[in-house]
Parts: sequence; C-alpha cells; structure tokens
Amino acid sequence: MTVEPNPSPKHQTTCAEEYAVRGNVTFEGDFSMKCLGSGLIGQAVKAGAVVAALVLSTSAGHAQARPFAGFDGAWSGNGIVSLSDGSTERLRCRADYKVDRTGLGLKQTLRCASDSYKFDLSSDVTSQGDRVSGQWTETNRNISGSLQGTAGSGRIEVMVEAPGFTASLTLRASGNKQTVQISSKGDIRGVSITMVKS
Repeated sequence: MTVEPNPSPKHQTTCAEEYAVRGNVTFEGDFSMKCLGSGLIGQAVKAGAVVAALVLSTSAGHAQARPFAGFDGAWSGNGIVSLSDGSTERLRCRADYKVDRTGLGLKQTLRCASDSYKFDLSSDVTSQGDRVSGQWTETNRNISGSLQGTAGSGRIEVMVEAPGFTASLTLRASGNKQTVQISSKGDIRGVSITMVKS
C-alpha cells in the first residue's frame, strides 16, 4: 500500500499578486468583488469611520467649550428694581454682549433707568472650563470690583464684589429671551429684568 504525501497547503493569492500576474486584464464577477471588498474599499470605509468619530468628538467638545453661547448680541426689555427703603420702580433696560472669537471671553454692558433711578453696569469676563472670572464697573456710582462664578448651558451665575459691596448676578438666555436677577444688600436690594434680542 502506497501512502500519498500530504499536499502542500495551497498558497492564498493576494489581490496584489493577482493583478501582477494578470496585468492589464479587465476582471469581472467574483474576483473583482472579492478584491475590491477586502482591499482598498474596506480600508477606506474603516478610515472614514475613524475620521467621522473624531470629527463628532471634536465638534461635541467644541460646543461644550462655549460657555457664553446664546448671549451674544443686543437685548432690550423691562424690569423692576427694589430699593433699600422698600420702594420699587419699573425699569427700562438695554444690554449688549460681545463674545470673542474663541467663545471664552465676554464683554457685557447693562444699562437700566426708571423715572428717578438708573445704573450702568459693565463686565469683562473670561472662562476656564465652566468657571468664569473677571472685572465689573458701575459708572453711575463710580464703583468697580471683581467677579467669579460659573457659566454654561445658557446660564451665568456670578458673585460681584467691591469694597463694602457684594451682590449675586444670575443671567439666563434661551432663544431670543433673557432674564437677569440681581440681589444685594446695598441701596439696590433686588433687580428682576426680562429682555428680548433686538
């Protein structure tokens, strides 16, 4: 009885080798689909998926890194100021917000007036993550100081301080509507303002 030797494993011909052997031959049918599906197109699809994931990840991070989104522009509206003597007055207000190109810096002016009262507040704020800090000035009373707090998701909450003065300031923006709340223990005890984008 003669034992036949085991046949050598069949060499798996790659697409590149097939092209090298066959030269400039037009391939049709199963060979073309197999080579294209497992070769360049497969690699391109994988590369495209990786690029798409990176772009989406970068876009999401970029969006999250803009804490002042929604505030940029000119606003106007009305409000009420509560004074230390217990009286209240209606306010007419205008505000302007300028967000810098990075989205991490904000300059704000807020001017309000009633029949007998007015204030003019300016702020220059920068962000690091969700934390914000900066400087503010109220020109009618010639006072200025520092501020710090948080910002993000259409909301800014800060404490403003100056020698002998402290106040909390909360701003919310949603679409074309903005609200401003100020609370302090000075001659202005509270301010509540609603504005729309001009």
